[in-house]
Amino acid sequence: MKLLALDTTEDSCSVALCVDDEMRWRFQIAPRQHSELILPMMESLLAEAQLSVQQLDALAFSRGPGSFTGIRIATGVAQGVALGAGLPVVPVSTLTALAQAAFRKQGATRVLSALDARMNEVYWAWCECRDGVMRVSASGEQVGAADTVTAEDDEKAWGVGSGWFAYADALEQATGIAPSRVLPEQRVHARDVASLGLAALAAGKTLPPEEALPVYIRDNVAAKPIKKTPLAG
Repeated sequence: MKLLALDTTEDSCSVALCVDDEMRWRFQIAPRQHSELILPMMESLLAEAQLSVQQLDALAFSRGPGSFTGIRIATGVAQGVALGAGLPVVPVSTLTALAQAAFRKQGATRVLSALDARMNEVYWAWCECRDGVMRVSASGEQVGAADTVTAEDDEKAWGVGSGWFAYADALEQATGIAPSRVLPEQRVHARDVASLGLAALAAGKTLPPEEALPVYIRDNVAAKPIKKTPLAG
């Protein structure tokens, strides 16, 4: 399978390309430069692999929650490129991608992902790993004050994401997760978006690009129509 994944959720910008069992990526900390960097990064990876976008099987993207501007950029680019190339898309939860990073780095199988949502709140979700793939638990994705996060009894749980950097004390008290089992500086990375996208693609869980929308969680932020974005092939 050939899949291209992208993320512009936080202050970082990343793209990953998976061709069968080989993964390659680009990652850069670049606040407010996502729209300038994302297409050149995609084109660079495809050129390196000697592929055109039309040769891909699907495009995965981080659909949120996160920065409103960032997830709109990711959604717009993914939709536009996929429409132009006739590809399906795989929307991937940013919170699940963070949990996938904890599994990749620490073998974590229970993770509380938390992103700093500003206004003294966090986007959060409990995630669990099955067959190497992280999934959001039944409690779903939520937003709220760090001290209102619901604890789930699991002494082996890990915490990951910028929410743990901003509200460590409140989250530790709410969840019981020890500081030694927290990855507060882990950002969403396209390589983890790609891993989750591949699992969804293998399971036939793709969408036509026009049906893929950003997920904000917070307060009814309306999605606008997406313009077609060409990518050189």
